[in-house]
Amino acid sequence: MSTDMQTGFVLITTKPLKEKDVFNALNKKNQQDKKIEYVQPLLGEYDILVKVNVKNFDALGKFVVDEIMSIPDIEDTKTLHGIKYK
Repeated sequence: MSTDMQTGFVLITTKPLKEKDVFNALNKKNQQDKKIEYVQPLLGEYDILVKVNVKNFDALGKFVVDEIMSIPDIEDTKTLHGIKYK
């Protein structure tokens, strides 16, 4: 990952019992588009965590709306923008 890339963490809530379907859809999308660094299933308030690397903040929002929220059975997302200390 180059230093000018922006990192985002997307916390996903799925419809009940659809966690595995969404997880598989995200992994399939990862094979097509390498912006997703990893997909991690979770227990607790959120069902899945996705780490993405994009060129800028605007690209992060566009990727979440166009590529992640378009997956069926996602009820809600919360996106966190990573920072770097110098």
